[in-house]
Amino acid sequence: MSQWRELARNGLWSNNPALVQLLGLCPLLAVSGSVVNALGLAFATLLVMVGASTTISLIRHQVPSAVRLPAFVMVIAAFVTCAELLMAAFAYSLYQVLGIFIPLIVTNCAILGRADAFASRQPVIPAAIDGFMMGLGFGAVLILLGALRELLGQGTLFSDMALLFGPIASNWQLTFVDDYQFLFFVLPPGAFFVAGLLIALKNVIDQRRSARVQPAQAVPRTDRRVRVTGTIK
Repeated sequence: MSQWRELARNGLWSNNPALVQLLGLCPLLAVSGSVVNALGLAFATLLVMVGASTTISLIRHQVPSAVRLPAFVMVIAAFVTCAELLMAAFAYSLYQVLGIFIPLIVTNCAILGRADAFASRQPVIPAAIDGFMMGLGFGAVLILLGALRELLGQGTLFSDMALLFGPIASNWQLTFVDDYQFLFFVLPPGAFFVAGLLIALKNVIDQRRSARVQPAQAVPRTDRRVRVTGTIK
């Protein structure tokens, strides 16, 4: 349980792929213009990370070290193809919106780096949990970034959710400001700005937590007790 807790902490916070490792920034910054786009890419990335980590752990003893990375890329590409076909079948409109960024999951350094650093050296269950937590941490940052950019750039939340969930989600949109658009947050420069704020916020929280748990250092005493003896007359 302690190992699983550590894996969850690493994926969601301590070693988050987006906020700490700074991997996979290309789709993170390009697709996170709205919540629905971020959700679509987050689901696809989570599926690929779990499937690739589990499979790579299963075949880790059969793959020669000379072709390790090409074999891992082939495994990741197979799961990306599955994710792409599933999205094209069940959410074709969102698949068209995301476009090239679904196949580009193959080149996501967060997936390949974690597969090589952890999944290829661990049993199946820890590898699957690590892949799930890393994908969940990456997806959480992606969705938070999409929500902030949509809110600051368009004044809405959960717009066009029908692209992912169908007609049942056509009335999910929350409008905070009518006829509002701040182009800076809609474009990629706004993504860099908001992502930088999230990274800075995480660093501040970590610093305050470490300062809170750090034991107070003992203050050295400068006064010395002097013992005086004398005679009473």
